[in-house]
Amino acid sequence: MLIALDATYSVGDALSGVGLYSHEILHGLAAGHPETRFDFCYRPHRYLRARRLSLPGNARRRMLLEPLLPRGADLFHGLNQRLPRLPYRRAIATFHDLFVMTGEYSTAEFRARFTEQARAAAARADAIIAVSAFTKSQVIDLLDVDAARIHVVHHGIRQLPAAEVAREPVILSVGAIQKRKNIARLVEAFEGVDGGWRLVLAGSNGYGAEEILARIDKSPARERILVMGYISPAELAKWYASASIFAFPSRDEGFGMPVLEAMAAGIPVVTSDRSALPEVAGDAALLVDPDSTEALRAALKELTVDVELRMELARRGVRRARMFTWERAVRETWDVYRKVLGVNEGP
Repeated sequence: MLIALDATYSVGDALSGVGLYSHEILHGLAAGHPETRFDFCYRPHRYLRARRLSLPGNARRRMLLEPLLPRGADLFHGLNQRLPRLPYRRAIATFHDLFVMTGEYSTAEFRARFTEQARAAAARADAIIAVSAFTKSQVIDLLDVDAARIHVVHHGIRQLPAAEVAREPVILSVGAIQKRKNIARLVEAFEGVDGGWRLVLAGSNGYGAEEILARIDKSPARERILVMGYISPAELAKWYASASIFAFPSRDEGFGMPVLEAMAAGIPVVTSDRSALPEVAGDAALLVDPDSTEALRAALKELTVDVELRMELARRGVRRARMFTWERAVRETWDVYRKVLGVNEGP
């Protein structure tokens, strides 16, 4: 059996959530099913970098251009809600989020292109993998897809050993500086937190960053706010190990990997009560209305003074994070393949 996958986003120095998902699914499938052949397909702008990567023995590298795509594949899996125009015997598309279609979080040009690609992929796919029940509901509502065609497969996390370092009075937030992440409101809420605490923002600039950074520069708490920009995974791990509170008041997330990472690191979490975030956090976080500065400020202040609550949420978070593994995600993805291909027996 030959399975082709869009591996484009698995290449790069700074893998996004989609990139991490792609890498884990690609290599997990190849390792778990040595009897199956895989074509890892890369769009031209990433293909040259992909040529420097070592691949599993049962995988080969292909360029994701219509004339060059493997015709004999039994299945094509688009890992980022896109599918080639070339028809395949069977096709699956993973949908991560549809926030571009629902809010003022991108340019009109990008929104139009994204919407066209998402609708085309949803129409061509024999099955859709959604990374959360929330994303599934969006695919149903916005793309008019029958619920029976959609399978929820959550992301995973690789648990790290607990850090043997002292926690500092730091509120950490990880994610792009963009409107959707609600950074300006987080800054406003933080201004009411005791002066002994710092706010650390880790993430590259995104849509609307200029306005958000200008707001930060005008903050009366500016000297206590550290804007890191993009930082390496190794440096980020240090912040996860030393921060005392994690804040993620995003307005719209298809999954919310930073929340899962923070819980796995043993940091008590404050996050939004909407989109996929309650689904990921469960009872292991303080959930607040992301449009209420007062609610966010109250949650942050409560955690800064209540050590026992911080410890309890940290314990719950570690337990919660153990429910999300890449091994499970790979296994459930393979189950979707089998259903689409009509395979009743096998690995």
